[in-house]
Amino acid sequence: VTWPGGYLTVTIEPLPPVVVGETVTLKCNFKTDGRLREIVWYRVTDGGTIKQKIFTYDAMFNTNYSHMEDYRRREDLVYQSTVRLPEVRISDNGPYECHVGIYDRATREKVVLASGNVFLTVMSPPNNISVVAENTPAPFSRYQAQNFTLLCTAKGGKPAPSVYFKRDGELIEVISYTMPTASEAGTGSANFRGARPLISRDLDETKLQRSLSLLDPEGRLSRLHTESPQHYHSQGQQASEPSPATEVIPETVVSREFPRWVHSTDPLYYFSHTHVPQSDGSVVVQARLTWTLNPQLDNDALFSCEVKHPALSMPMQTEVTLAAPKGPKLFMTPTRAKVGDTVRITVQGFQNEVFPEPLFTWTRVGGRLLDGSTEREGRELILERVPAELNGSMYRCTAQNPLGSTDTHTRLIVFENPSMMKNTQNPNSKYTSLIII
Repeated sequence: VTWPGGYLTVTIEPLPPVVVGETVTLKCNFKTDGRLREIVWYRVTDGGTIKQKIFTYDAMFNTNYSHMEDYRRREDLVYQSTVRLPEVRISDNGPYECHVGIYDRATREKVVLASGNVFLTVMSPPNNISVVAENTPAPFSRYQAQNFTLLCTAKGGKPAPSVYFKRDGELIEVISYTMPTASEAGTGSANFRGARPLISRDLDETKLQRSLSLLDPEGRLSRLHTESPQHYHSQGQQASEPSPATEVIPETVVSREFPRWVHSTDPLYYFSHTHVPQSDGSVVVQARLTWTLNPQLDNDALFSCEVKHPALSMPMQTEVTLAAPKGPKLFMTPTRAKVGDTVRITVQGFQNEVFPEPLFTWTRVGGRLLDGSTEREGRELILERVPAELNGSMYRCTAQNPLGSTDTHTRLIVFENPSMMKNTQNPNSKYTSLIII
């Protein structure tokens, strides 16, 4: 600003982007031949409609005031044209203005004003990254190819980070696509699935013969589980004799070989991502990697999701290893069940790290469950007030995910309950209930 007899120029030094937690110095440089009246700093919000005073220097009284009551400890006057903001937050992001007033030398009473502005960009690195499998738990499919999707979520980043996937340490070449909108979900997603090649139709005669051998004489698929308790042991092992308490039968692993087709060893990977702005200014990024699963090749494959962000010196990473369930460990309580007890059969773990989370299905070999149903789902099977008729009954737990399936069996041994012998009841007068957790 110039006028006859005086001048005033105000400039604010530009600021590079800063990271949350750093200290920022706002410098307001001004030149004038007049006498300083005041310096006022404003934080501009709501698109410029609101200006909040954050600092005032009054030369007349040689005093300074902070107008940010909630942030009084966060500003320090270094010298008349400098304000320091320690430990900046995302909410500090935005424009700032420095207004300088001087006395006109000619009148000594008239105040001349000039201002400068600067935009403070506050970056925040992602503070959370995770990978899950979508649409799980899900069953294993031996005769139909399945699409499989990994969902990587990065939270807390500002600006939005870039997200990408690797397989066994190698960057995956992907085909980008756009996720369908809610209105298109009914048809768009179906079109998306149908537009991609699911399987290779090159038949392998050996595998074709093997698959046909699983069909019964009428062409129907034979049951993959055996029904007779004495057959529930792996080849080369003898079924163990029933113990006085709980009997654990070795697992039966369902083959993970696909018999009717040969998958490509170089599958097509489809990639999409969405940005969800948050109220604090950060962005949640969700990236999806979808391909046609091949359990023969994808078992034990290591997939990692990596996140790059300008506020990070090196990428963030999280990883998962795809694995079918192996060796489920069943635990029954009480170990010596008596008539009338509540029995719990629980899957307590596996011999390996399983991903994604398996689907558990319980069935009773050779009959229906107590409530008349053929199967129940859940990690735990609860049999309430077991009757003597359940002695020797066998239960099958099928643990499966899209990479494979395995069956584990246990036999329930029910002992007499001395406390109930004195007051016998008609076993048909009261029904036993079953609960799944």
